[in-house]
Amino acid sequence: MDQEIINKVLEELRKKTNCENSSDTTDKTQNTQNSKSELKEEKIIEKEEKREAFMINDTPVITEYVGCAIGDTVGLVIANIDGSIQEKMNLDPKYRSLGIISARTGAGPHIMAADEAVKATNTVIAAIELPRDTKGGAGHGSLIIFASEDVSDARRAVEVALKDVERTFGDVYGCDAGHAELHYTARASLALEKAYGAPLGKSFGIVVGAPAGVGLVMADTAMKTANVELVTYASPNDGTSHSNEVIISITGDSGAVKQSVIAAREVGIGILKSMGQNPISTTKPYI
Repeated sequence: MDQEIINKVLEELRKKTNCENSSDTTDKTQNTQNSKSELKEEKIIEKEEKREAFMINDTPVITEYVGCAIGDTVGLVIANIDGSIQEKMNLDPKYRSLGIISARTGAGPHIMAADEAVKATNTVIAAIELPRDTKGGAGHGSLIIFASEDVSDARRAVEVALKDVERTFGDVYGCDAGHAELHYTARASLALEKAYGAPLGKSFGIVVGAPAGVGLVMADTAMKTANVELVTYASPNDGTSHSNEVIISITGDSGAVKQSVIAAREVGIGILKSMGQNPISTTKPYI
C-alpha cells in the first residue's frame, strides 16, 4: 500500500517536471522568435530611415530634381555643368546652368511646353532630341535642354514646362492602333524654331499621325483645308527617329493654321475609329 502511494507521488513529480521543461522550451522558442522578429523590424526601420534620408513624400532630396509630369516626364537642373561635357555639347561658355526635360512618351507636347518656357524665362534652347521610345509605341520620347547663365532661370524654365505639358497633351489622342497628335500656338518661339524651323512670332501648328499612313492623310487634309505654308515634312525614314509617323508643321495666319489643325484632327480620329479603336484625349483638348 505504501509502495503504491510512493509510486503515485513519483508519477506526479515526473509529470510536473516534464511540464516545466516543456514550458521552458516553449519560452525559449518564443524568445528566439521574438528576437528574430525584433531584428527584422530593426532592419526594416533602418532601411526606411535610409530611404527617408533620400526621399521626402516620394520626392528625391537632391538639388538636380525639379519635378515630374505626364508621359514619364522628369524635370532636372544642373547648376554648373562640367566643362568637358559643356565643350562636347558645343555650348557657349557663358551658359553654365542647364534645365532638362526628359520623357519616355511625347515629343510634340514637350516642345510646345518648352516653347512657352523660353517665352517666360531668360533661357535659350541648347538641344532638342527625339529618341525612338514611346515605351514601345509608334512615336518618340524627348530630350530638351535649356541653357542659362543663372541656375534660377534654368530651374524656372523646367518648372514652367512641367506645368504646361499637362495642357499640351490635350490634343494627343491615343489608342492601341496608333495616335493622332495636334499642336497649335499663336506665336512661335525658340523651342519651335529649334525643333522645326518655325518662323519666330508667327502662328504655328503641328500635325502628327500614326501609323504613318494616317499621318499622311492628316497632313494632306491640313494643307488643303486653309491657306497655310508647309514648314517641315517628316516620315519614318526622313526627319524622325524611324518612328511610325508622318509629321508636318505649318505656319500662316492664326485662323488658317488653327482651322487646318482641327480638320486634320477630325480626319485622324475618324480613321483610327474606323480601325475599331476609340482614341481619347490624354488630358483635355485645348485647340
